[in-house]
Amino acid sequence: MMQTILIVEDEPKLAEVLRDYLRHAGFKTFWIVSGSAAVPWVREHAPALILLDLMLPERNGLEICRDIRTFSSVPIIMITARIEEIDRLQGLESGADDYICKPFSPREVVARVRAVLRRTEGGASSPPVGLIMDQSRYQATLNGHDLGLTAVEFNLLQFLSSKTGQVCTRQQLMDSIYPDERIVSDRTIDSHIKKLRKKIALANANAEVIHSIYGVGYKFELQEESMPLSA
Repeated sequence: MMQTILIVEDEPKLAEVLRDYLRHAGFKTFWIVSGSAAVPWVREHAPALILLDLMLPERNGLEICRDIRTFSSVPIIMITARIEEIDRLQGLESGADDYICKPFSPREVVARVRAVLRRTEGGASSPPVGLIMDQSRYQATLNGHDLGLTAVEFNLLQFLSSKTGQVCTRQQLMDSIYPDERIVSDRTIDSHIKKLRKKIALANANAEVIHSIYGVGYKFELQEESMPLSA
């Protein structure tokens, strides 16, 4: 069964190019111009993924994304011509799964769509194969090797691994490990990430799983093929 991609974009030429490439890649598409029409359509039709422009007539993409997240976990890729860090952060914190900046290659959009669908269809909320998180003992093992984490490092890894493939902002990470809302700096998160990477590398030198996303935060991706360890 063909998956439906909803395109919410007010530039007809751009929308048509996206439709052509997505159809050629084997997807069905539906195009909406108006921001006010997007949420009702999603409620009724439940698309496989949404390509959502940030700047739209009547309603902007951030508002639409937040509304959709109140009733649906459908993957959303934000499309924006505004590349400033604050815009990327706002897009991710509103519930978007990924973002792409104009101008872009239509082939890149298709690749991003496929990547996000693979993540979400595979159940991104589950820890990756080879990683076991024992909440009762605050113990994390990678292919049977105890990582020797502190409580803060455990909470950080648990949050990242539960969002496998998704970009997590530094603010989201700070909120996840410091629920008491204490004031900490970005450098604190970066320091914890550095220590986590070292401990994971000690368990498996090939497992580069925490990736830096410049100006935004971090992404956790653990590929099974990078995981084998000798007994």
